[in-house]
Amino acid sequence: MPPKEKPRVDYTLKATSPDIGGRKATGSDKLTLVEQRQFIYVRIVRAIGLPMNNISGTCNPFVELKIGNYKGITRCFEQTSNPEWNEVYAFTGDQILGGRLEILVRDKESAINEIIGHLSFDLGHIPTRFPPGSPMAPQWYKLEDRNGVKIVGELMLAVWIGNQADDAFPVAWHSDAAAVSGKSVTKTCSNVYLSPVLWYLRIQVIAAQDLAPADRNRKPEAYVKAVLGNLVLRTKVSKDMNLNPTWNEEVMFVAAEPFDDPLVLSVEDKMGADKDVCLGRSVIPLHQVEKRLLPQPIGDQWITLQKHVAEGEEKTEVKFAGRLHLRIFLDGVYHVFDEPTYYCSDLRATSPKLWPEKIGVLELGILKAEGLLPTMSKDGRGTTDAYCVAKYGQKWVRTRTIVDSFAPKWNEQYYWDVYDPYTVVTIGVFHNYHLQEGDKNGGKRDPRLGKVRIRLSTLETGRIYTHSYPLIVLQPDGLKKMGELHLAVKFSCSNWIDLLHTYSQPLLPMMHYLKPLSVYQLDSLRHQATYTLSLRLGRADPPLSREVVEYMLDTGVNRWSLRRGKANCDRVMACLSGIVFIWRQFDQIRHWKNSAVTILIYSLFVAMVMSPKLILPAFFLAFFVLGVWRFPKRPRHPPHMDTKLSHAETALHDELDEEFDTFPTSKQGEALKTRYDRLRGIAGRLMIMIGDLATQLERIHALVSWRDPRATAMFLIFCLIACILVHKVQFKYLVLVTLTYAMRPPRLRVGIPSIPQSFLRRLPAKTDSML
Repeated sequence: MPPKEKPRVDYTLKATSPDIGGRKATGSDKLTLVEQRQFIYVRIVRAIGLPMNNISGTCNPFVELKIGNYKGITRCFEQTSNPEWNEVYAFTGDQILGGRLEILVRDKESAINEIIGHLSFDLGHIPTRFPPGSPMAPQWYKLEDRNGVKIVGELMLAVWIGNQADDAFPVAWHSDAAAVSGKSVTKTCSNVYLSPVLWYLRIQVIAAQDLAPADRNRKPEAYVKAVLGNLVLRTKVSKDMNLNPTWNEEVMFVAAEPFDDPLVLSVEDKMGADKDVCLGRSVIPLHQVEKRLLPQPIGDQWITLQKHVAEGEEKTEVKFAGRLHLRIFLDGVYHVFDEPTYYCSDLRATSPKLWPEKIGVLELGILKAEGLLPTMSKDGRGTTDAYCVAKYGQKWVRTRTIVDSFAPKWNEQYYWDVYDPYTVVTIGVFHNYHLQEGDKNGGKRDPRLGKVRIRLSTLETGRIYTHSYPLIVLQPDGLKKMGELHLAVKFSCSNWIDLLHTYSQPLLPMMHYLKPLSVYQLDSLRHQATYTLSLRLGRADPPLSREVVEYMLDTGVNRWSLRRGKANCDRVMACLSGIVFIWRQFDQIRHWKNSAVTILIYSLFVAMVMSPKLILPAFFLAFFVLGVWRFPKRPRHPPHMDTKLSHAETALHDELDEEFDTFPTSKQGEALKTRYDRLRGIAGRLMIMIGDLATQLERIHALVSWRDPRATAMFLIFCLIACILVHKVQFKYLVLVTLTYAMRPPRLRVGIPSIPQSFLRRLPAKTDSML
C-alpha cells in the first residue's frame, strides 16, 4: 500500500471577531482590547480573638474560601490567635452559577482541620466595583462557630465584584490555578517587569607607570585584566617590555543600573603559558564612574594600583604598586542592543537627554489560546499550564498561568509608549514547569509553545487588529504547530507630525554613525546584555527564567542554518525578479516578438530622448500610478511567520539536526564528516562565484593598466575618438543611435557576442597569478 500522506497543517493567519471592549460600551476605559470578565475578589486581611485549641492550647489558623466547586486556601500561621494574611483571591464569575461564598477559618493543629469559625455571603448581594472607582475598604466580620451560636473571633476582609482592570488582579490567587498551592501560587500570577537601564562601560587603557616587577631578572609581559561580575576581558600584552608599558586599547562591558558589582582592574605579568602574576589592582565602584549623557569628550585620569603583601600568617599589608593611565566612563550616547537589529523593540540611546518625542501608544490585548498541545503528563494524561510573555522596549509583561487547559483564556491588556514605528513587539507562549511544591521540577526548562512578532510600521494607526496567530515551533524532528494565539493590537498616534518626521531621521542614535562600533563588538556586547538581563529578570517574583529571556531576545539567530541560507537566497532572487522580468520583456521587445509593441516602445523612447525633461516626471509618475493601482490590494493583516518562505516545511531531518547542534558541535564520526563535506561543497561554489566576480572586475581595471599593451592602446584610442565625437554630437542623438542599434530588427542581428563583450573577455586578470 502507498504511504499515507500527512494531513495538511494550516499555518495561516486568521481574522477573528471577539467581543472586546473597544467595539462596544464597556464598564472600564482600561479594557478596550479584551473581553471583559467578572471576578469575585476576596481580600483576607487579618483575624483577631481566635480561640485556642482545647487539647494543645495553641491555634494554627488558616482560611478556606469556597464558591461552588472552587476552593482557595491561605497560608497557615502557627501558634497565634491574631494572624495577618493580606492575601487576595479571585474567582472567575462566569464559571459560577449562583450560590454563596463560604469563608471558613480552620485550625491545622487538629487532625481534621477543625473549623474555628465561619461566615458566608450571598453572591447576589456582593457589591460591584470597577476602576477608576475607589478600592473597597476591608471590614470586620463576626465569626460564628459551626452551630452558628457562639461568636469565636473577628475576620477583616473585603468582598467585591470587579474585572481585569482591578488593582488586585495581578497579585490575586485565581481559580484558574486552583490545583496549585503553597509557595508555587506566586509563580502563577501576572506581573510587569522593567529591564534595568543598560550602559556601555568603556575602559580605554592608555599606559601604566612605576610598576613593581614580579621577577627582576626578566622583562615583564604586562597586560590589563578587567573584571565585572562574572565577565573578564583582557588587553593584549604590551610591546614595551619595561615597567612603564603602553597599550592604547579599549575594552567594553555592558553594565546594568543599579550597579551591583564593582569594576576590578589589574595589571598582570604573563610569566608562562598558565601562570600570570598580579602586579597591582584597583577596585572602582561603578556609581563613582562618570556618565556621558551627551556627545562630548571625557577626560582621562590616573588611578593608583595596590598590591596586598602577606606579612605573617594572617596579616597583610597594602602597598603602592604603580599607576594606571586610562579613560573610563559609562557611555549613554549609544543604544545598547539586547535584540537583533531587525527585531528591535527600542532604538533609543541610554541617555534620556537624547530620547525623541513620544509618537503614540501601543495597546495589546492577549485574549486566549486554542488547540494547545500537551507538554507534560499528569495523572496519566497530557496537560499544559500556559502563560504568555510580551516584550516591547524596556517593559516586559507576563500573564497569569492558566493551569491544566488546552484553551486558556487570559483577557489581559497592556500598554507601551512608542517612540519609533520601526519597532517590533514580541509575544511568546510557554508552559510553566515550576508549579510543583518547593519548585522541585528536576531542573526542567519552560518549554516554548511559539512566538509572534508584530512590526508597528505595518499597522494602520487607530485600527484594532484582531487575529488568530498560529504558534509554530521548529524542532529537530520538524515543524510543529503548538496551537493558536488570539491577540488584539492597536497602534494609536498622538502626534502625526512627529510620526512622519521619524521616517526622515536616522534609525539609531547619532554616535552609531559618527563613531560606529565594529560588528564583532556589537555581537559580543549583545550577548553580554542578554546575559545581564537574564540574571536580573531571573531574580524577580515570579522570575522570568533564562530560557524565556533568551527565546524572546533571539539569542541563537546568528547560528549557521542551511535552511535559513536557502531562504535568504530565495529572498534575494524574489527582490531581483522584477529586474529580471523587465529585462526579459525588453529582450522580447528588442527581438520584435510583437512588432506593434516594439514600434510603440521605440516611439516612446524617441519622444523621451528628444524631450529629456519628460524623463524624470514620467519616472515618478510611473511609481505613483503603480502605488495607487496596488492600494486596493494592500495587505490588510499584520505579517506573520511564513513557513514556505523559511523553508521550514521542506527542511530535511539532517539539516534541522545540524541547525540545533550546539557550538562547538557535539557530533562525532560520520555525521560530522558528512556535514563538513557538505559545507565544503557550498563554500566551493561560493568561492567560484566570488572568483568569477573578481575576474570581471579585474578585467575592467586592466583597461588602463597596460598589462595587455595592445588592448590598452586600442581602448585609449577609442576613448579619444569618443571624446571628440561626444563633444561634436549632441548627447540625445548618441542615445537615440544607441537605442536604435539595441532595438534593431532580428534580420540585422548576428547571434554572437558583441564587440565590447569580446574585447572585455580577452583582457587579462589576476587569475593567472593564483596558485
